[in-house]
Amino acid sequence: MVIIERAESLDAGEILTLQRAAYVSEAQLYGDPFIAPLVESLEQLRKAIESAVLLKAVDDGRVVGAVRGLVADVTPGATAGRACVVGRLVVAPDRQGEGIGTALLEALHERVVAEHPDVRAFDLFTGHLSDANLRLYKRLGYGETRRERVQDHLTMVHMRRITEP
Repeated sequence: MVIIERAESLDAGEILTLQRAAYVSEAQLYGDPFIAPLVESLEQLRKAIESAVLLKAVDDGRVVGAVRGLVADVTPGATAGRACVVGRLVVAPDRQGEGIGTALLEALHERVVAEHPDVRAFDLFTGHLSDANLRLYKRLGYGETRRERVQDHLTMVHMRRITEP
């Protein structure tokens, strides 16, 4: 049974290993072995655990997934308040397709809103070729807000999910 809980500094090594394993397919898809999740250091991940809401999915003592959300102020407008920037949603390659990613994102939404009731939106981005990611995010209520071409081979799709006031 998969349990989702907040990550601790001691989890950093296992989460970093999982992150690298999970992002290899993305690196291959875009032909870029230097994407940020693959070059993040252990120290950077430890800092993320301290500064963000970083959740892990654990099954029988093994970390099989993780996601992080960083709460930040947003510009005034329809979503005045704060937003949570979602990043590094990862699931162990041998456990993909079991609903772990969905459970992690839903748990992140619940945890962030409980801890930060002024959060009005969740923002994330993924590559334009990452069809499974795009389907997951759309299914969970994210809508595309813009596309940003960052390299000849990569366009980032920015997405947002508005929370209920």
